Amino acid sequence: MTDVISFPGLGLEFNVNRIAFSIGSIDIYWYAVIIATGFMLALVFLFKNAKRFGIDSERAVDVIFFAVILGIIGARAYYVAFQWDMFKDNLTEIFNIRGGGLGFYGGIIGGIIGLFIGCKLRDQKILPFLDLAGGAMLIGQGIGRWGNFVNSEAFGCNTTLPWGMTSPKIVSYIERHSEEVMGAVMDPNIPVHPTFLYESLWCALGLLVFCFVMKKRKFDGQMFLFYLGWNGGGRMIIEGLRTDSLMIGPFRISQLLGALMLVFAVCAFMVAMKFLKSEIKPAWLGIWSETEKGRLQGEEKWDYKNNCEKTSGAKTESEQ
Repeated sequence: MTDVISFPGLGLEFNVNRIAFSIGSIDIYWYAVIIATGFMLALVFLFKNAKRFGIDSERAVDVIFFAVILGIIGARAYYVAFQWDMFKDNLTEIFNIRGGGLGFYGGIIGGIIGLFIGCKLRDQKILPFLDLAGGAMLIGQGIGRWGNFVNSEAFGCNTTLPWGMTSPKIVSYIERHSEEVMGAVMDPNIPVHPTFLYESLWCALGLLVFCFVMKKRKFDGQMFLFYLGWNGGGRMIIEGLRTDSLMIGPFRISQLLGALMLVFAVCAFMVAMKFLKSEIKPAWLGIWSETEKGRLQGEEKWDYKNNCEKTSGAKTESEQ
C-alpha cells in the first residue's frame, strides 16, 4: 500500500501510504479522508454564503442530501456506462464503489437533478442554489484531486518540465498499458505531468475569481455559468494530457463535454446580459436575495406554512 512518489526535477520524494488509519479490520484510505475533507469545506463555504444568495440554511441541508445521493449515483452510472465491458459479466461489481470508478460529469448531472428535486420539495430557488453549488464544487474538486496524488493516478503523459512526477505505480501502469489505451506514446523512465496538481490549482484560482465576481453578480445563475465555463475550459485542456481518459471512439469524453460546457456558459451569459440591457427584463432574471422573500428566507425568517414573514411568536415546522 506504500508508494514512493518523486519529483526528480525538484529533488522531492514522498513515501505515501494509501491507508490513513484502520478501525478494527476496516482500512480507511487517504483518498476517502481527502474527499471527505473537500466535501466538509465545500459545505462550510455553502452555509457561510447561504444568506448572500437568499438560501435558508436549515432547508439547504435537505437539498444537499438529495444532491449528494443522486450525484454519487450519477457518477457511478456514468463510469459504468463508458466502461461497460468491465461490468457486463459481473453486475454486482457495479455497486462496489470502494473499488473505484466515478465519472465526474455523471456526478454533476446527478447532483443538479438532486438540487432540482430538493429545491422543489423544500421551496428553495434553484438558480441561487446552483450559484452556491458552483463555488462549493470548486473547493471540493480542488481538494479532492489530491486523492489522485496519494493513489498515483490521474496523471498525464511524459514531460521534461521540472515538476514532472513519477513512482513505481506510475511506471507499472505505463508498462502494462498500450499506446491505444493511454492515447500517447509513453516512456516509463520519463516523469509525467501531475495533472491532479494542474486541476487543483485551476480550481483554487477559479475560487478566487468566483469570490470576487459573486459580490458583483448581475443575475442568479451567473456564478453557476462561471463555474461551468471555468471548469469546462480547464478540463478541456488538462484532460488532453491525461492517459486514463474515458473514450468514445478516438475522442476523450471529458474534453468534448468540457468544450460544450464552455460554449454553453459563454452563450448563456451573453443572452442573459442582452436581456438585462433590454427594456423588458424577464422575471427570472434578477437576484433573489434582493427580494423581500429572498432576504427573509436567507435570514431564516420566512414562514413557509403561511407564506409570510415569521412573527415573533411563530413556531418553526419542527416545533409544531
